Amino acid sequence: MTPPSELPLPPVELRQLVGPTDEARYDNAMGSDVFPDVADKTYGAVFDFGCGCGRIARQLIQQTRAPERYVGLDHHAGMIRWCQQNFTPYAPQFSFVHHDVADRGFNPGADKPATLPFPVKDGEFSFILALSVFTHIVESSVLHYLQECARIMAVDGIVRTTWFLFDKRPFPMMQDFQNAMYINDQDPTNAVIYDREWLVRVADEVGLVITRVTPPVIRGFHWYVDFERASPGRLGCDIPDDVAPFGSSPPPVLPVLPSTVG
Repeated sequence: MTPPSELPLPPVELRQLVGPTDEARYDNAMGSDVFPDVADKTYGAVFDFGCGCGRIARQLIQQTRAPERYVGLDHHAGMIRWCQQNFTPYAPQFSFVHHDVADRGFNPGADKPATLPFPVKDGEFSFILALSVFTHIVESSVLHYLQECARIMAVDGIVRTTWFLFDKRPFPMMQDFQNAMYINDQDPTNAVIYDREWLVRVADEVGLVITRVTPPVIRGFHWYVDFERASPGRLGCDIPDDVAPFGSSPPPVLPVLPSTVG
């Protein structure tokens, strides 16, 4: 078998589609825990919603205590194919599945559905990741995917997500059913910003509670939000004010249609 340090690295044309291209962002040569704050048992079964070209998967394969099971799901067929061909032969417990839903750039098709169920059974996963996923899902699909996360999560599992958040109160023209803002009128999934209080309510609706919040390092950028299953005595945490310094980190402008890469 190829040592973990010699695992194939996703080609740069795939890395460009998901943001970070620095090779160090894909590496874990020391075998450290990818998420140091997470208990060892939580790594038992990992579901990576929006796995892309395998940045987290590659690090988890290299982790000293690699997951017993990992399922990566993504709507970009080329990235999934690359991961299947380059990671699964080294780590057979790592599988990758194409999520064939409609996306203007990554998976176009007028006949494709907006959402699909996750292709796994109830309660199977101790750790569910959705990093840079809900930041690109429109409001009408969020409830479905939070419900799916809750469905597949083990009783003592964790769902770790990222979001762009804002406070809706200064926008009195927004209807009760309007809780998102968009930056791109041609492709709304380019970036989606959600009302903070709405997120708390939707989590409660699907039986989840927010248990950990990490504010962004740039004001308005990625919030890390952990969810656990709601239960008697399990207290949620508040979403604090965003006091990060102002900065800029726009999504990449891609030279080609993403679905044609890979």
